[in-house]
Amino acid sequence: MSYPSTVSPSDRTQLPAAPRRPRAWRWIVVLAVVLVLHWIAAQWVERNREIFTSGNTSHVPVQITLLKPERIERKPASAAPRPAAAPVHKAAASKPREHALTATRAGPSAVAAASTPAADADAASEAANAAAAEAQAAASAANAASAAAAASGTGSAHAAAPEAASGVKFLVPPSGDLPYDTFYNGVRNQPGTIHWSSDGKTYDMVVSMPVPFIGTFSYSSHGHIDAFGLAPDQYIEKRGRRPEDVSIFNRTTRQIVFTRTPTSLPLTDAAQDRFSMVMQLASLVRGDPDAYKPGVTREFFVVDNDSGETWPIETIGDETIRTQHGFVTARHFMRLPRHPGDKRRIDVWLAPSLGWLPARLLQTEPNGTEIELVWGGPLSAPGSTANSAPGNASGNDDTQTSPDNSSSAATGATGATGATGATDNTTGSPVNGSPAAPAVPAAPSAPSPTTPPSALDNVPSAPEKP
Repeated sequence: MSYPSTVSPSDRTQLPAAPRRPRAWRWIVVLAVVLVLHWIAAQWVERNREIFTSGNTSHVPVQITLLKPERIERKPASAAPRPAAAPVHKAAASKPREHALTATRAGPSAVAAASTPAADADAASEAANAAAAEAQAAASAANAASAAAAASGTGSAHAAAPEAASGVKFLVPPSGDLPYDTFYNGVRNQPGTIHWSSDGKTYDMVVSMPVPFIGTFSYSSHGHIDAFGLAPDQYIEKRGRRPEDVSIFNRTTRQIVFTRTPTSLPLTDAAQDRFSMVMQLASLVRGDPDAYKPGVTREFFVVDNDSGETWPIETIGDETIRTQHGFVTARHFMRLPRHPGDKRRIDVWLAPSLGWLPARLLQTEPNGTEIELVWGGPLSAPGSTANSAPGNASGNDDTQTSPDNSSSAATGATGATGATGATDNTTGSPVNGSPAAPAVPAAPSAPSPTTPPSALDNVPSAPEKP
């Protein structure tokens, strides 16, 4: 009796082997899911790391002072009228020569009076005294003119002094291509740069930061420096492959227009864009660091790519920032919430050892995205010897006035030398020995010395008559 369910050994050898490839694909799928879950968990931890480090954001001091936009201190050049003093001194130095020439004109009169040596000496002394008196009068007139010119220049400088002294101190940070390590939601990306340059009259700022899978984020601000500090003319924002968003500060019509929206805003004094505000703050702090203590808040009207609003920036205090090359002390500034539930803000750390340039920037978007820049260069200010603030013009004026003063002093010295030379030449005249005898040297050059010998030659003929 045979059982149909029984499988003979020969039948077992004929069964095909089960495929194992689907099991390998299952493991690959499981591994991919695990990696994705780990990546999501890492992103969540990075976005919510403030929960674990809440002590860094809880130390917000009480506001003690609120600073509004103010005019900055600017010192105009005051050395322009001073070069005019040099021609005055030169004219004064040439006048004694004219009087010396007029003194030589007394020679023909001496020819007519050659037979009277005493009268000749008296006439020469009188001419010398008259020439000396005229020379002294000319010198006093020249000194009075130079004093009047100096007084007028000083008066104009004092008249401009009140305008130059008014305003808060403002010193633009040194120019350079600033390297930064960039982080996007806590993940380190390729290095970024901040190009900053200023000559004291204009400025140019470009923030560039690459973002993976999106492209390069670029923020550009171009403008000039006016009575309130940095004055943007154009702000350009470009994120990845998106088109540029441009904000134009039209100072002719006093309007701010946008390419992203047809709306416009009135242009107020000291208005800034999102990144010129950082350098405006750095320039104010660099001009007067002691004025920004914990609790001091300064207001800025900041323009975005489609709107503008007032940002209260409060001084938090000095903190230590860890950079690629070590630790650096920086002063922390934070934008206070503008309204309940405000999640968009910017934190700035300015380091005195870097010329008060930003050591760290942290920008938080409304959706929670964080863009962070940390100083990646050496712990020294780029171009620390360069001074490009408008107030530095006064320092240049001080350095320029010394050549003017030295030139005027040199001119006076030459005039004094000329006068000394004139008196030295008169020391050989035995007439009166007074320092007022500059006209006597002209007497030997006159034809009067040649005429007396002819008169003396005629003297011996008188005794032959007897």
